[in-house]
Amino acid sequence: MFRAVKSVLRFRRFERNSALRRLNKAANIEDLRKICMRRLPAGVFGYIDGAAEDERTVQRNTAVFSQVTFKPRVLRDVANINLSTDVLGVPVSFPFIISPTGFTRIAHPLGEIAVARSAAENHIPFTLSTMATRSIEEIAALANPAFQDEPSRVSSSARNWFQVYVWKDRGLLKELLDRAKDAHFEAIMITVDTAVLGRRERDVRKGFTLPPKVGVDTIFDGMKHPAWTWGLLRNDPIRFANVVGSGTEDGSTAITLADHVNAQFDQSLSWKDIEWFRDVWDGPIVLKGIQTVEDAKIAATQEIDAIALSNHGGRQLDDAPAPLELIEPVIQSVNGEIEVYCDGGIRRGSDIVKAMALGATACMAGRPTFYGLGAAGQRGVGWALDFLQDGMARTMALLGVRDVKDLGREHINWE
Repeated sequence: MFRAVKSVLRFRRFERNSALRRLNKAANIEDLRKICMRRLPAGVFGYIDGAAEDERTVQRNTAVFSQVTFKPRVLRDVANINLSTDVLGVPVSFPFIISPTGFTRIAHPLGEIAVARSAAENHIPFTLSTMATRSIEEIAALANPAFQDEPSRVSSSARNWFQVYVWKDRGLLKELLDRAKDAHFEAIMITVDTAVLGRRERDVRKGFTLPPKVGVDTIFDGMKHPAWTWGLLRNDPIRFANVVGSGTEDGSTAITLADHVNAQFDQSLSWKDIEWFRDVWDGPIVLKGIQTVEDAKIAATQEIDAIALSNHGGRQLDDAPAPLELIEPVIQSVNGEIEVYCDGGIRRGSDIVKAMALGATACMAGRPTFYGLGAAGQRGVGWALDFLQDGMARTMALLGVRDVKDLGREHINWE
């Protein structure tokens, strides 16, 4: 028994030291992406990194930031930079929200737990996906003593949001919302751009399924990625944790994501359904997937607290508009009635500065922390958040702006 414990401790030290060595070689989010790509099987990485069809939208989400240039002022006394602001009326350390990502445990056994811990440590909101591999209660247990057996590692100030894919079974959906309410989740985020699933051709080429199949056809890939394979085999099966035992597909057997979407998601979802959500949820509501000024105007009349300008990371409709381009016209159309988040393409702190200068309330992203998780577990997630926060502070200092609330159109140009 003692020898087994020593072996486990040695393995954990090895994992920790290996993660630190990998992160020491990273200079930016793209480096995290490359480390993640090397550590994960091709199909798994493709699920994280890939997008719809020819993937033009995901590339443009990031590239469009290069079309915005700065107008730096000098001799402005930037000895003290303040990145803090408010999101849904509550302070955040910097204007960033972690976007929901599904099936996160395919990158690392801790999955959403690692991401939620890092968000809490950085005092920013974490959004748990409907298709998460950790349950509402597991995430709540990180901060709420009522949900745990041992003292938490994370401050009770953790801000958890629950992302909702709208299913045909409204009884099950209400059950999920009630569980989120009981677990003191702060807000819900309704994803509205998935009437059907986009054609993700990387997944098609690799025959990717959820959960990844471990069999004869994957043995060779597993041999090339032993750490990932060992993590998959020595932990509980990966599944959609929030619907285990509900009678619906829980991901415990290999499924294709498109089949799951077509079977479970409500393609008749319309604006009138927002009233149902207001009736069953008495907290803040965010709509994720707004891609036009016209829909932003409608959202502002629906008693919605915030909208996320988002094309689902380019994973739904190829050639959809980049969120950064929508910020100014949407801000002008909603007249400050709702908060506006820029969700997509964020890879540097300077990207957040540009979005804030255009008028965004905050920014959202999922891939940077997903890359960090695949590269080095929770340390990788923390590295990604530190990189974005440090980059934002450095950019503001070089721009001559001391407070994030002072950022405005006068600080940038569109090329």
